[in-house]
Amino acid sequence: MKIQDLGLRDYLPTLQAMQQFTLQRDELTEDELWLLEHYPVYTQGFNGQDAHLLNKNTIPVVQTDRGGQITYHGPGQLIVYPLIDLRRRNMGVRHMITHLENSAITLLAQHDIDAYSRKDAPGVYCNDAKIASLGLRVKRGACYHGLSLNIDMDLQPFADINPCGYPGMQMTDMNTLGAKVDMALIKQQFVSVFLSHIEQGNTP
Repeated sequence: MKIQDLGLRDYLPTLQAMQQFTLQRDELTEDELWLLEHYPVYTQGFNGQDAHLLNKNTIPVVQTDRGGQITYHGPGQLIVYPLIDLRRRNMGVRHMITHLENSAITLLAQHDIDAYSRKDAPGVYCNDAKIASLGLRVKRGACYHGLSLNIDMDLQPFADINPCGYPGMQMTDMNTLGAKVDMALIKQQFVSVFLSHIEQGNTP
C-alpha cells in the first residue's frame, strides 16, 4: 500500500483527485492511504439536509458524494483517506468502517484515551463526545473518503452545525482530553495501527 502524506490541502481539489484515482484504477492498481489536513471547510453528504447548518459563517460549504450529513474539517484534524480495492481484499464497506473506527480507538488508547464506537452512529466517541467522524463511498468495488480524527483543533465551527446530523452532539479532540501530541507522530502511529491489521487480512 502506498502511503502519501499530503500536508495541508483544500478540500475540493482533494475530493476531485480521489474521484479521479478511483475511476481510473484497475485490478492491478496499488491501494493508497492519504494522510492530510484540510483548510477550514464544511462538507455536506449527498443526501445531506441544509437544516443541519445552523448558522452561516465565513467557512465554505462543499457538497460531496459521501454518505452522511454535514461535518467540519480544519487544521489540527487528521484526515485519513483509504483508497482501497475492497473487492480485491474481499472486504465489505462495513468491515472498512469498523477497521477505521478500531484503528482510531487503538491509537487513542496508546495515549491513555478510552474511546469507543457506537452501532447507532458511525464514528469514535469519548465520554459521550465525538472525536472522530467517518464517511465512505464505494465505486467499482473500491472505496474513498474516510476518517477525520480531531487532534488539536479549533472546535468552535462545530457549534454552527449539527455534527453529522445529530443535534447537540458535542465534539472533542485529543488536546482537550489531555493528550499533547504532534501531528507527524499521530500520522505515523495511525499508519502503523491501520497496516498491522489490513496487510494481514485480519478483521480489526
